[in-house]
Amino acid sequence: MNSIKKIIVPLVMLLIWSFLATAQTGYKLQQVPLQNCTIDDAFWLPRLQKHSNATIPAAIVQLRDSTARIQNFEIAAGEKQGKFKGLVWDDSDVYKVMEGIAYSIMLKPDPGLEKLMDYWIDMMAKAQQPDGYLVTFFILSKEDDGLGKNLGRWSDIGRHEMYDGGHMIEAAIAYYKATGKIKFLEVAGRFADHWIAMFGPGKRHWAEGHQEPELALVKLYNVTNEKKYLDFANWLLEERGHGYEFGPMWEANPRANIDILSDIPVKDIVEAKGHAVRAMYMYSGMADIVANTGDSTYLKALNTVWDDVVNKKMYITGGVGSMRDGEAFGPAYYLPNKAAYCETCSSVGMVLWNSRMNLLSGNGKYANVLERSLYNAVLAGQSLSGDKFFYTNPLEAEGKTHRGGEYGIACCPTNMARFIPQIGQYIYMTGANELFVNLYVGSKTKTNIGNTEVTVSQKTNYPWSGKVMLQIDPGSPVNATVKLRIPDWCKKYTVKLNGKNVHQQSPDKDYLSIKRQWNKGDMITLDLEMPVQLVAADPRVKDNVGKRAIQVGPIVYCAEEVDNPGIDLNNITISDKNKFKTVACEGVLEGIKKLTTMASGNNVVFVPYFAWENRKSGKMQVWMNYSK
Repeated sequence: MNSIKKIIVPLVMLLIWSFLATAQTGYKLQQVPLQNCTIDDAFWLPRLQKHSNATIPAAIVQLRDSTARIQNFEIAAGEKQGKFKGLVWDDSDVYKVMEGIAYSIMLKPDPGLEKLMDYWIDMMAKAQQPDGYLVTFFILSKEDDGLGKNLGRWSDIGRHEMYDGGHMIEAAIAYYKATGKIKFLEVAGRFADHWIAMFGPGKRHWAEGHQEPELALVKLYNVTNEKKYLDFANWLLEERGHGYEFGPMWEANPRANIDILSDIPVKDIVEAKGHAVRAMYMYSGMADIVANTGDSTYLKALNTVWDDVVNKKMYITGGVGSMRDGEAFGPAYYLPNKAAYCETCSSVGMVLWNSRMNLLSGNGKYANVLERSLYNAVLAGQSLSGDKFFYTNPLEAEGKTHRGGEYGIACCPTNMARFIPQIGQYIYMTGANELFVNLYVGSKTKTNIGNTEVTVSQKTNYPWSGKVMLQIDPGSPVNATVKLRIPDWCKKYTVKLNGKNVHQQSPDKDYLSIKRQWNKGDMITLDLEMPVQLVAADPRVKDNVGKRAIQVGPIVYCAEEVDNPGIDLNNITISDKNKFKTVACEGVLEGIKKLTTMASGNNVVFVPYFAWENRKSGKMQVWMNYSK
């Protein structure tokens, strides 16, 4: 009987999870699932290959060999002897890499990686405490962690306990979706249940020091349909701004409430301040609550703070968080170039947040910002080789900014490890009889429009060319609207359907709509003009008065010393009279387009900002002197 139960129970559980996993998010619009998209794009496919061949192997080495992050789990599981080593929040880096591995397996099955994941998950299950608790620092250590006196678990909201668990939940969901295995999901669920047993209405207060569990809990709700997880995510947001913060680390920081965005209730937010990564995650969590509860309480705050971020506190690269002190937003229009902090994690957060705002509203302005952040600030955070990273992303450098293979605080490399393989889910979204095309990426995708399965094939050399071909192949004729995003940088474009011009009209919410009955083989050809543009900053940005940045399509360019030896970048002046030539790069930058022009008596070379510091270290500059 026991042997039969051992077989039947896992099968039943798997069937239950499989049924529940079909639950949709509460958003008005839906992303096309990652597993439904195959990317064969000349720009993105090499990056996905580098992720698999370089980023993940380098991350595994860091977690397992050059640091004690995996060893901490093995010790906590009783498989090894020793003491905790590292930082209090190091577990989160393990989970982020595991999430990246899960998505990598989803795109390309790898038995070796799956075996490694299963071993790590076994260690985590053994390390988990009887009450569901699982943070290796507090399981193994009684010592000061360098951040203040250690009073044990749940003694200080600044020690990332729920933040760690949030990343565990996201990794577990990704692995379940990739493999159908539920063990990791069960471990993560037990930790979430521990939170709910400890905290909540009528129990203890808890204003988590680093936002992330809110996003994870909503995902867990969407997978399990257990409303307690959605309710607890909402409760965590509502805990902010009421004075519930506590702990030794907390008391040591006089501006801690502002740093973690807990100085006012979240519904009352009117400006972006505090730690930029925390802000991005919190705004994303707020959007998730709006979508999944139907309660629009947070919408006003989200719209107001979005305007503040995008119009007053965002760099041309889509990066945010200008201040090194506190890794924070600065005052309005405080956007220094050399001192720009722009943590890579906050750029990833801009994609997460703007994607959610787009799903809520169907307004392409959010996809415009997503694209800007993605192609510039996010991609700059990782080397072209896939195994070196930036933590900060300045817009001007003196030759002292270098990519690193490892960081003591490894949040940015591990965030890139989990983010890059998810690119496919940002290309399309669907609504009632609607297909939205948000990103122009060579790919093949299957989705449902209404009750009809439709295959969409996209061919393009974007972002180097604005020509995009979309073939629509429904299983049977279907009446639907295809919405093409017209980027905010594009001033002129043409659209053809089956070789005939489509009547031109102003895009509605940045989307050009084509409504008709679609038949197998229908072809849309979109041609976005991509001239070189000299972009001016808001005149209130002091660093950029009298300067211009160079942009082609979504790509922001910069001048690097390695391409311009002997030229003082500060003395280069460009004007509207400059004629730019596009040239294909070779060597390390192969596959990338650079620009050349005569300026200030020199032949000056500009490369995409995302590609800087991939060769020889040196000076770099985005904003150039300008004269009419």
